[in-house]
Amino acid sequence: MAKAFNLSSGTRITLILLICFTILTEAIWLNIPSSGTKCVSEEIQTHVVVLATYYVVSDDTKGHPLPTISAKVTSPYGNNLHNNENVTQGQFAFTSTESGNYVACFWMDGKNLDGSSISLDWKTGISAKDWDSVAKKEKIEGVELELRKLEGAVEAIHENLLYLKNREAEMREVSEATNGRVAWFSIMSLGVCILVSVLQLWYLRSYFRKKKLI
Repeated sequence: MAKAFNLSSGTRITLILLICFTILTEAIWLNIPSSGTKCVSEEIQTHVVVLATYYVVSDDTKGHPLPTISAKVTSPYGNNLHNNENVTQGQFAFTSTESGNYVACFWMDGKNLDGSSISLDWKTGISAKDWDSVAKKEKIEGVELELRKLEGAVEAIHENLLYLKNREAEMREVSEATNGRVAWFSIMSLGVCILVSVLQLWYLRSYFRKKKLI
């Protein structure tokens, strides 16, 4: 049975924008230079499905073959997740096991003297789910399917909020620990300064007494 929720206008607008941002994905257009590497990255949590396709785009209408590229995808800890060479198109899919920035790099093959462009369609989480298969398996369509997508988007947003909350708590703990160390360092520095001042006064007093100046 569906449940009714009373949301304020601002909350509804924020939720709609977050859902649209989560569901709608657009291909990224990358200009690959003749020498050098072009990379894109995205911060991804653990246990998130990632699906991406890429292909070379050419404006040449004279029937020349498409230039080939090489692609490499690495995890935050440097693990190789995808490596493809001398291709005009490809795809990669994986489930993240590490939290952090996942990097996809593309470069032209050595035999290509001119740069080129590629189209990269990078989907994560709810956007990477095969909704056609879900609709066929559960025999749902129309509004029910769209509601299922929205439900998945809300769950993804909730997980992202929990992730951000945990990150904020970790950063707060690090900040508090750093402030504590700075405070102790300041106290120790003040103590050393006082001790040095006392020793200087004692030395000067002994020196003046030895010289019979006081």
